[in-house]
Amino acid sequence: MCGIVGAIAKRNVVPMLIEGLCRLEYRGYDSAGLAILDTKIKRVRAVGRVSELQNKATAEGLTGMLGIGHTRWATHGGVTESNAHPHVSPTQDHPEIAVVHNGIIENHDEQRARLKKLGYVFASQTDTEVIAHLVHYYCQQGLELLAAVKKSVSELTGAFAISVIAVNRPDIMACARLGCPLLIGLGEGENFIASDVSAVLSSTRKVIYLEDGDVATLTTEAVTIYGKDGQLAQRKVHMSDVSLASLELGPYSHFMQKEIYEQPRALADTIEALIDDGAFRPELF
Repeated sequence: MCGIVGAIAKRNVVPMLIEGLCRLEYRGYDSAGLAILDTKIKRVRAVGRVSELQNKATAEGLTGMLGIGHTRWATHGGVTESNAHPHVSPTQDHPEIAVVHNGIIENHDEQRARLKKLGYVFASQTDTEVIAHLVHYYCQQGLELLAAVKKSVSELTGAFAISVIAVNRPDIMACARLGCPLLIGLGEGENFIASDVSAVLSSTRKVIYLEDGDVATLTTEAVTIYGKDGQLAQRKVHMSDVSLASLELGPYSHFMQKEIYEQPRALADTIEALIDDGAFRPELF
């Protein structure tokens, strides 16, 4: 399990992304990374907690109004900086595409072999890198970013939530979901993607939960969603009532300890939600 976050705004998104990653750290904390698009894609990655990434991003003066971030729990590949997300294409030194991914790509070996024959060189052991190269390949074939993402995910098997940025489209961020959670946060002149609502609560409480097969694009002013049939789709906007205080570690040493001590309250809240006029609702049985 990993956590992803992305933002497109009219202000520097790096602080928002770092804060979002801190709130997603329960989903993985062996490494973390950012890719920020200014005039080019700038990437910073670090092994360890998000605080290590924050220190590196600050030292490098990382800023930009479009970016994606990731906190990792290793599945494919060891805990190394080269395996940390975001992953890029076509090369590490001159990235044109950057991708973050939560999930498992089951046919990554097949796709890796195919992409190597097309001339792509892999710099990591991860399944995610095939996504970056696939999107780049289809962009090189003349497809726009959205179409390239749609084509790429149609060739993947497994489960994924991804976000993609491209150096030639500084005005847009693309994302896709299949089998892994992904939501869109709606702001004023800015929009976000995240694995969990906790990552966007400091900026907005208006969220859209993407459905399986959805592919979407975000600009500062608009969100466009396509369903698994490829057609434009409307998704309900929710107002999150999650409190920021409930997401803080508080007096606990770690989040597992916090969850253990909060079980009585969580159970009581669950039961309360299922009771109607002092009795359990009949339709529950």
